[in-house]
Amino acid sequence: MEIGSRSGGDRGTMSQINVTPLVDVMLVLLVIFMVTAPMMQQGVQVNLPKADSKGLPAPEEAVIVSIDKGGTAFINSTAVKAGEMRERLAELFAKRTKKEVFLKADKDVPYGDVVKAMADIKGAGVERLGMITEPSSRR
Repeated sequence: MEIGSRSGGDRGTMSQINVTPLVDVMLVLLVIFMVTAPMMQQGVQVNLPKADSKGLPAPEEAVIVSIDKGGTAFINSTAVKAGEMRERLAELFAKRTKKEVFLKADKDVPYGDVVKAMADIKGAGVERLGMITEPSSRR
């Protein structure tokens, strides 16, 4: 009898796991996450004006009103029609004790549109209104 041979009664089999399908699935998932990750950024993209001031710590439940370059208003990334901002904010702050809003407007939005948004925010019963800007670069 040879040393390396198997007898007919030995049922041991050698098996290997094929990892190629697993690698294929993982690469597809990686591509999907890489494509969708930039879309998960919160908020509306606006080109903010620059200002010299200290930054305020943002509270966890901050309400941010944004106005994009086209003049469309958003409350926490939800689009709001022109005449509905005051009512929507009043509903939002009806049950809150801290009535604070941060306004983020594109630098190309006409001044009158920003003032109208500020009037709607104050008219909704908001007690504190903060303006969000980008820090200016100092040379």
